Amino acid sequence: MGTSTSLHRRAFLLGAGAAATAGVVGLGTAETAHAAEVAGTRVPPLWRAAARKGLLLGSSAATWQLEDADYAALHARHAALLLTEDDMLWWRLRPTPDSGLDFTYADRIVEFAERNRQLVLGAHLVWDQGFGDGWGEDDLWNIPEDRARELLYGTMRAVMRRYRHRVPIWSVVNEAIVNGTDTGHGGLREDVPWFQTIGPDYVAHAFRVAHDTDSHACLMMNDFGYETVNQWGDEPADKQRNTLRVLDDLLGAGVPVHAFGIQGHLLADRFHERFHARQYLRFLSELADRGLRILITELDVLDDGLPTATGPRDRMVADVYRRYLDVTLECADVVAVVDFGLSDRYTWLDEDYPREDGTHRRPLPFDADLRPVRAYHAERRSLGSAPRRRPAWKSPRTCTHR
Repeated sequence: MGTSTSLHRRAFLLGAGAAATAGVVGLGTAETAHAAEVAGTRVPPLWRAAARKGLLLGSSAATWQLEDADYAALHARHAALLLTEDDMLWWRLRPTPDSGLDFTYADRIVEFAERNRQLVLGAHLVWDQGFGDGWGEDDLWNIPEDRARELLYGTMRAVMRRYRHRVPIWSVVNEAIVNGTDTGHGGLREDVPWFQTIGPDYVAHAFRVAHDTDSHACLMMNDFGYETVNQWGDEPADKQRNTLRVLDDLLGAGVPVHAFGIQGHLLADRFHERFHARQYLRFLSELADRGLRILITELDVLDDGLPTATGPRDRMVADVYRRYLDVTLECADVVAVVDFGLSDRYTWLDEDYPREDGTHRRPLPFDADLRPVRAYHAERRSLGSAPRRRPAWKSPRTCTHR
């Protein structure tokens, strides 16, 4: 749910997260000695409820999280798709402007997914965040156009070539669309280094480079702010209009955009009043009418405005999951639901948006002890009651059982 003016969800990863992974030699697999002790591995897997309806159920994950063997077991149990949370961001791949590409962490996260028969959604090839302390403002904003093109598109090509035929879905451009009533440049944000150095065609060219590098991959644009008014007061209808304008320009020019990712960071406070189901379904229909697959890519619930007590709070968070998914999954062109993590143990919201009462947030299907909470049951029920659709991708799990 980030913008250039907000404290972003991954800011803490650039410090504490880096220390957490230092010296790590490998990742665990689904079959760990701890798996039987994890309550979340004793309940029915979410991915299976989704698969019965032709949906993919996934979760984001990072190598530093998966060093936790219990969490690795939980993730392997419930997710059929892995969204790379930060291992393919530039602070991992290219820590400084002059460093070569380091695929150590990206290799690990892809290998974990392959061992556990999970598809991979690679994130993010183009973004204005995720650079880390090794990058200064002058390294991004004050460089010649030819250097910017070489830096951006050269990195894209190298990453996609390395994982060609191993990563079937890419988030090519993330968070490039304007929020609010400002229409930007045809709906695109101008406060992005690539816009300033390359120009507004940086988005279109990124998709063309991606398609030229791997013509079999599904190429996705990803953004947030479509469900309710956001924490900055922006209305979802404005973001929806800007998004359709951007997509119409791209698709009208023959740019190979195949899918649209809706992050799905939901605000619990008065969600039942602020979420306009008909308007939202109309937006999903507009995306589908443009021939796009739709993925919910970073689903969680910000529990501001909810009680401190965990019982009532969990019930209200679960109600948000139910209301949102029951509406969203009416659209048959929604082909995947990806939680932004599975457990409160690693939620970005505690770091970036701590609750005023000092209690830990509870935005996900499993709590910090990896026990299923009401959100798990709500998500599983919504997946199970969704209309059946044709699967968009063949999952390695559909021919095996876990």
